[in-house]
Amino acid sequence: MTTSQGADQHVAHHDTPCARDHLDQLRTATERFDGCIEVADDWGTRLADVLDGGGRLLAAGNGGSAAQAQHLTAELVGRYRDDRPPYSAICLSAETSSLTAICNDYPAEELFARQVQAHGRAGDVLVLMSTSGTSRNIVAAAERGAAAGMQVWAFTGPQPNPLAATAHEALCVDAPFTATVQELHLVALHVMCAALDRALGVIPARTDADEPAGIAR
Repeated sequence: MTTSQGADQHVAHHDTPCARDHLDQLRTATERFDGCIEVADDWGTRLADVLDGGGRLLAAGNGGSAAQAQHLTAELVGRYRDDRPPYSAICLSAETSSLTAICNDYPAEELFARQVQAHGRAGDVLVLMSTSGTSRNIVAAAERGAAAGMQVWAFTGPQPNPLAATAHEALCVDAPFTATVQELHLVALHVMCAALDRALGVIPARTDADEPAGIAR
């Protein structure tokens, strides 16, 4: 019989190189991530004005990016860290009845674009997430959002890609693997939410004096 200790050793022996490669890819991408952090912080600050002024955020993505789009809207309708009023945010990827009806009656690229046309208003924010930046249904949504007068912000992988070119602004993670891009998209998403709360006065702005000892900015 194999003991749990033996099983753990067996797994560690075979999986450690893969795990270390994963972390190495993440470290490399993180070293190039500062510009993305600045974009996310700026977006959160500007989003606060939109939502507090009665505007709305729409978000969409495919697969893992769909989950992250839903994560973003949950942070806005619920809360990020500290309590605050809820804000209007809809994840188009989670609208199952609308999605299946649209897929049944219209071309696949209309999946999100038709929902954007239905819900989006001039001045609202449309956040679209695609690691490749080539998903046709996401690019079509960006085109429809821009036509409606929305602010279109894209989370993508490396540039150039069609979504980054179509959106008004893009946060592009320079990493070769989908997993790494999505992991850093989640970091940027949280930075965006923290910046929104800071702009709303929910959390105070940090100063150098707030940094823990031994932690460099």
